[in-house]
Amino acid sequence: MNANAGSTVEGALGAERVTLRVPRADDRARVRTIVEATGVFRPDEVAIALEVFDGAVAAPGRDYWAVGAYQDSQLVGFATYGPVPCTVATWDLYWIAVDPAIHGAGIGRQLMAHCEAAILAEGGRLVVVETSSRGDYGPTRAFYRRLGYREQATVPEYYAPGDALVVYTKLLVPSAHG
Repeated sequence: MNANAGSTVEGALGAERVTLRVPRADDRARVRTIVEATGVFRPDEVAIALEVFDGAVAAPGRDYWAVGAYQDSQLVGFATYGPVPCTVATWDLYWIAVDPAIHGAGIGRQLMAHCEAAILAEGGRLVVVETSSRGDYGPTRAFYRRLGYREQATVPEYYAPGDALVVYTKLLVPSAHG
């Protein structure tokens, strides 16, 4: 898959038409707005989201890849992902966020489908997603489960007291061992 290729997709509700393409540096302010609007990320997490985004935009495919969802030329969602060093074809989904004003329109699903297709095209086989156990992340965990991700591990107290790390994975290609 050509990560630079754009495509137009329609959300599951039929209400939101978006174009998926590689984001540009001038989308950075909108990335910040979207991440902050979710209301679940601490300021240090927002800074890391921007750092990963900057890396993906400055040198696509070196450490990180990115895809943006655009509606009328405005970024409404994005995802960043990349290969995990010292693994055989394992990739991380680092960030995915959609403007909360349009949650439920299928944009997150389209972003994930794009990421998975791009990962497969690059020879990837396994996607790992890390998220929080907090109650306000319940919809996020449900989103991953609906997309076929399986909960593999929980690390108590990981992010903060009372906030566990929850790890999900999805095998994109059948393993050699069945």
